[in-house]
Amino acid sequence: MDPQLLTYYEAIERASADMLNAARNGNWDEVVKLEGACVLLISQLKHAAQGHRAAAVDTDAEAASAEAAKTKSRIMQRILVNDAEIRQLAEPWLATLDETLAGRRRTLH
Repeated sequence: MDPQLLTYYEAIERASADMLNAARNGNWDEVVKLEGACVLLISQLKHAAQGHRAAAVDTDAEAASAEAAKTKSRIMQRILVNDAEIRQLAEPWLATLDETLAGRRRTLH
């Protein structure tokens, strides 16, 4: 795996952790802002991955690639755990938002 690609995964993980901290503090504006940053990072990662060409690898490169794949897997697992907790924390906030919007709709008609 290209080290540049791993850098993108690490940046996404940091943004995910920051989103989780903001969600734990009830700072939903910050969560939304960080979500936008994640979307941008993911787009950049996809673009970088498309431009990445696999070259012939020697034994040392294969070992490094295997270690990078393990690191990527651990990062992805942490991102998924963060995302699950963010979603769990967001459920009550979203329900309140839905109720507020439903109340506004009733008063408008």
